[in-house]
This record gives sequence, C-alpha cells and structure tokens, in this order.
Amino acid sequence: MEKRVVLITGCSSGIGLGLAVLLASDTCQRFKVYATMRDLSKKENLMECVKDCHADTFEILQMDVTDQQSVVSTTKKIKEQRVDILVCNAGVGLMGPLECHSYESMKKLFDVNLFGTISTIQAFLPGMKQRKSGRVIISSSVGGLQGIPFNDIYCASKFAVEGLCESLAIALQHFNIHVSLIECGPVSTNFMNNLHSVDTSDSCLQEVDSDTRLLYDQYLQHCQSIFQDVAQDTEEILQVFLEAIEAPTPSLRYFTTQFFMPLIKLKLSCAGGSEYVRAMHKFVFSGTKQKEEEK
Repeated sequence: MEKRVVLITGCSSGIGLGLAVLLASDTCQRFKVYATMRDLSKKENLMECVKDCHADTFEILQMDVTDQQSVVSTTKKIKEQRVDILVCNAGVGLMGPLECHSYESMKKLFDVNLFGTISTIQAFLPGMKQRKSGRVIISSSVGGLQGIPFNDIYCASKFAVEGLCESLAIALQHFNIHVSLIECGPVSTNFMNNLHSVDTSDSCLQEVDSDTRLLYDQYLQHCQSIFQDVAQDTEEILQVFLEAIEAPTPSLRYFTTQFFMPLIKLKLSCAGGSEYVRAMHKFVFSGTKQKEEEK
C-alpha cells in the first residue's frame, strides 16, 4: 500500500515532534513523514526519538515558515512530489499587558502564527487541488475561539487563523480537500517555556497603571492554577490529531478538552457578547481572589 505523505511544521519539540514520531513509527508503515523545523541545530531530540523508526518513513527538513523562499524550496525536496497531509503546527505565544508589547514582537508573532501558516498552505495547496485530494490540519487553540485576557495578540493571531481555515474549508470541499482545526487548551509542552511573556519585574510593566499590574498578577496566578489542574499530556493531543488524520470525513474542528466548552457555548449563544465578557472576567479574576482569601 502506498504511504501517505505527511509534512509537519514546528517539529523541534512538543506536539510537532510527538506527531512526527507517532506517524513515522506506525507499525503498518502507512506514513512517510517530513518533519520540518526552522533551526536544524535543535533536531537532536527528534533524532533520538525516531532512531528505531524505519528508514523510509521519516526525514527531517529545514524550513522557516516566515521565509517564503524557504517554504517554496521545501516543496521541491519532497521525493514523492506530493503531500497528502499538511500539518501546520509551528507557533509562538506572547503574553502580557498590551502596552508592554513592542511592534517587533507583535509582528514576529503574526509572521509565525498567521502568515507562516498562510505561506505553508499556499505552497502545498496547488498540488492537492490538482490531485483533488488532501488534508490540511492546523494546531489551533481555544484562544482562537474566545478572548483571553493578557493574550490579546496571541488570540488575535489565532482568531485570524480560524477565519482563514473556515473560509478555505468551504471552497476546498469542491477539491475533496479537508481542513481541520485542532482546538487545544493548556498542553504540557515546551510551548510555555518558549512563550514570550512580560515578567512582573520588567521595567515596561512598572510604567503601566497599578490596576492593570494587579490584574496581570492575578492572571498569572490563574494561569498557573489552570496548567496545574487541566493541562493535557502531549499524548492526549496526538490522539486527536490521529483522529483527524484517520477520519473518513474529517470535521472542521476537534476539541482536545471539554473544560472550556461552557464559555465557548456562552459566547456563541449570546450575540451581544456582554455575558461572555462578564463570565470570563469572573472565571479568571474572581477565582484568584477567592483562593487568596482561603489561604
């Protein structure tokens, strides 16, 4: 049986690395995986994880999703001259009061999360259209469906990705190409370690008003609590990706956790949005106050 060719971005760690290893080590050898990353000096961990995989099921390629030439040149390195499953996983985070973010840091985030995703899809979509077959799977986030305080720029980029993919999915039905968004909540990966966040000691934060500083401090406590209580293991997330890959007719959205679903449903059911804003404010900030009072 002919292998399904998979290309995954952002494979130096976390979900990208885990998915590359999972598919490349498939006992039935159903996949040929091209694992890409911007910096090949970070490939050692991935190489160690795939050392027992079959030689013909795995290959590492250098690709920077923010460099269009890098993306285009990668298309020419695919030996099979096709990609059946494209997984756009590369992403970065940015957290803190809006006033503290530089233009450069915000632009970099959009270059990776949004424009990097667009460039990657643009490069591989023509071949899928020509073959009238393909799957595009995106590592998205509940932050692409609901606003989260102090994640304004990250959520903005993920909202944009959601709009991009939802719009593409409609027209691509004509070509038998399925688009799926994997809506992740907190995940126990290196993403949080690589997250660019404003530290409470940063000088820029000291210039922000005292109320915002207090709210940010409360949010950081809330964030820590959420990660302790509901963060998922990478293995759980990978099974959702596998579901989207193997489904005869994939869904547009797959949720890895139901924890945030009440807030998402509230947002969708109340057109005006005020009820959602109040509920999210209570969820993030009131819980922190209550925990402090209980100490």
